Amino acid sequence: MNSFEQMEAVIAQRRAEPMEGSYTCYLFEKGLDKILKKVGEECAETIIAAKNTKNGEDKAELIGEINDVFYHMMVMMNECGVTMDEVCAEMDARAAKIGNLKQFHVSDHNS
Repeated sequence: MNSFEQMEAVIAQRRAEPMEGSYTCYLFEKGLDKILKKVGEECAETIIAAKNTKNGEDKAELIGEINDVFYHMMVMMNECGVTMDEVCAEMDARAAKIGNLKQFHVSDHNS
């Protein structure tokens, strides 16, 4: 079981069997609006951390923020009934299309 599968299982367990003091349970208790607010906040913090990462250095903060985004996205996914398998299936379908770029129509603006 990889880290994403483990986190998905823990999130599902917290929803099914609430645990006092659990941050995940707190998010579920507050509902989708709170979860979405946290997703947005973590995305903004990730952008700032990326801007502060110079030439691949000082990556620790960025890595932490990316993990925060992943976690909150996974809570949102659970709340919305979306599984990691479904997301991965879509990613696989998109990966199969890599290299199949559409031909863009080129217009001659001089005529």
